[in-house]
Amino acid sequence: MSLDPQPLAPALEAAEAAGWTTVRLDLSGVRGRAELMRRCGDALRLPEWVGGNWDALADALRDLSWLPGAGGRLLAISSWRGYAGARPGEWETLVEVLEEAVDFWRESEPEPGGGGGPELVVVLAEGEAGSGPVAGAPPRTPRLKRRRG
Repeated sequence: MSLDPQPLAPALEAAEAAGWTTVRLDLSGVRGRAELMRRCGDALRLPEWVGGNWDALADALRDLSWLPGAGGRLLAISSWRGYAGARPGEWETLVEVLEEAVDFWRESEPEPGGGGGPELVVVLAEGEAGSGPVAGAPPRTPRLKRRRG
């Protein structure tokens, strides 16, 4: 996950130029987990088998067979500060789920022929894609890997 301020537009352009799938997840107005899960489902085009809980989202992000992009995937999350402020515990859990997914894909076995496996990159941004810098959260201490329902 990118938690360092940087322009979002170049990241989106580079991902698209490399043939990656780009997904934009807008969290404006989200104030609870149910709405967050609905937005994730819509943006990521999650399969129907994915339930509205943290473990199901984590499982789906480790699968990604249903999301095109053999070369990689970029998930740009915008307008996240309102949700993070309204539901800090849930935000912390979402960040944990995303970090685990990024780590999973980073550590995945290389593809036959020597190429690396597909990658998942998550960028936190504020506002519309390309209109401002990527906003980051401060480093956090690791949490228990147990998630809330």
